[in-house]
This record gives sequence, structure tokens and C-alpha cells, in this order.
Amino acid sequence: MELNWKQIIEEEKAKPYFQDIIKFVQEDAKKFEVYPPHNQIFNAFKHTSLDNVRCLLLGQDPYINPGQAHGLSFSVPKGIDPPPSLLNIYKELKDDLNIDPPSHGCLIGWAKQGVLLLNSVLTVRQGQSGSHKTAGWETFTDQIIRVVNGLDRSVVYLLFGSFAKSKRHLLDNTKHLIIEAVHPSPLSANRGGWFGGRYFSRTNQFLTDNGADPIDWAAL
Repeated sequence: MELNWKQIIEEEKAKPYFQDIIKFVQEDAKKFEVYPPHNQIFNAFKHTSLDNVRCLLLGQDPYINPGQAHGLSFSVPKGIDPPPSLLNIYKELKDDLNIDPPSHGCLIGWAKQGVLLLNSVLTVRQGQSGSHKTAGWETFTDQIIRVVNGLDRSVVYLLFGSFAKSKRHLLDNTKHLIIEAVHPSPLSANRGGWFGGRYFSRTNQFLTDNGADPIDWAAL
């Protein structure tokens, strides 16, 4: 039987390190507001099944402001203003494929098409980026990356920013395409190296060349 996310996650949950993560998050939540809500921490796996993964867009950790984080990298729920990084993603999408930006920042439409919107760290304190970096989440998400790396089909990895690019050593499957760039945050993007990367058309060209369906990036 083919592996699925439920099996993989249950295997990881049974390991001691995962119990440490749970304890860390539970204890931190007694003192701070922790994002995303508990029932949304694993949303990336709910919206993108393992057998449908065609692209992995890797983020660092969840957004830190109220209402933003909902378990998908770079995405925010409808009704929440798109953060600056996402606005830059939309701007590049317009320049690349002439797709007008949507009126919201929810990327579930991409996730349902096989874009795994994965953060390396799945929880965070309100207002404190990187605050759960020591919780142990990267042991879990590195394993997820290894699972995708091992798939016997072509997958595109979008590694935006130095943190995402630090995961490249986990990727050795010659069937895959790795696209790297600076982070789309205004601080990084405005220094150069983000705009003009044509990440979306390059992803689709690779998928098409390898017999997979392209992503409809406009379907949000």
C-alpha cells in the first residue's frame, strides 16, 4: 500500500522527539499566544495529499500577527490582508504569467493542486519570529522533505531565502527541479534577486516536460 501523510505523521508522533515538541508547544501556550490555532498546525497535509505533491514551497515559520497563520507557508486566511512577502509573490506572478493578484491571501487553491505549502517550523509565538525554532519541528519537517525527495516522480522545490536554501542538502533526487531565490520579503526582494525569477512559468515548464500537469497559478 502506498504511503500517505497520515501514516507518516503517526509514525513520527510515536517518536520521543515529537513528544518533546508537544510538551514545548503546550507549555509555551500557557504563557504566550501561539500560532496557528492547534487544529490548523497540520493544514499543509490536509490540503495536499502525498500522492498529489508536484511542488514544495518551503517557508521558515508561521506569520506572527493575529489571524494570519493557518498552517500553510506564505498563506493567510481570506479576510486577512496579504502580508508584504505574499504581495511580492503576487507581483512576480503578474510579471511572469500576467496573472492578476487575487483580492485575498489564501493559497489553498494552490495547495489543492499539489503545491505543498510547508513551513520548517510549524508553530510560533505571537510577535516573535523564530521563537519555536528550538522546539524540534525541523526534525519532523526534514523527514517530510526526505519523503517528498524520495518520490518516484518529478517535483519542483521552491526555496526562497537562505533558510529554505539551507535544506538543499536533503534533496538528491535527480528527477526533481530545485529553484532557489532570495526571500520575497521587502527587505530581501528590494535588494535584488527576487523579481524576474519566473518561478511559476519555470515550474510549469518542468512539470509539463516531465509528463505532469502544470499548476493553474490563477486558481485561487
